Parts: sequence; C-alpha cells; structure tokens
Amino acid sequence: MSEGKKKPEQIIVDNPDGSKTVHFKDHPLMIDGTEVKSVDMREPLVDDQLAVDHIQSAGRSEVTIIANLCELPPETVGSLKMRQYGRLQDAYRAFMS
Repeated sequence: MSEGKKKPEQIIVDNPDGSKTVHFKDHPLMIDGTEVKSVDMREPLVDDQLAVDHIQSAGRSEVTIIANLCELPPETVGSLKMRQYGRLQDAYRAFMS
C-alpha cells in the first residue's frame, strides 16, 4: 500500500465476544437527537427468533429482532434510512452464515 492511501474502514466488525459493531460514520444515525456513528449487535439466540414468532409480517419480525439485538426500540430501527437499515440487515445475516 502506498503512502497517503488509507485502508478503507470496515463497516461491520466482528468482536471477540461474538457481537458485531456496525459503523455509520459516513451516514450517522440520529437516535433521540444524538448522532450515533456505530451500533453494537449481539449474537442472536434461538429465543430471539421465538420471541417474534407471533408477528405475522416478516418485515416487522426482522425489525424487531434487529432492534432487540442492538438494544434499540423497534420504532427507532423502523425510522432508519434504508441504506442504514441495510447495514444492520447485513450484520444480522452474517450471523446466519
């Protein structure tokens, strides 16, 4: 790598405890009036899936799981821009692969 060129920052980082950190430095989230540049997502448990089994909509079910894993209200996750939500979806799906 030549001098002056920085290595691009990872958007989703795997943490030693099994969680993931999702970065939003280029498109920060606004949560309760505060600019947030990263969110931690814990590794899902089977109970997380069972907790949303009663939700008929696949979209609402996913938003609820992602919100729970990030310790955010589902309303907050639902109000994100799609490019921001897409990063959270990518992190969530990475746990399943």
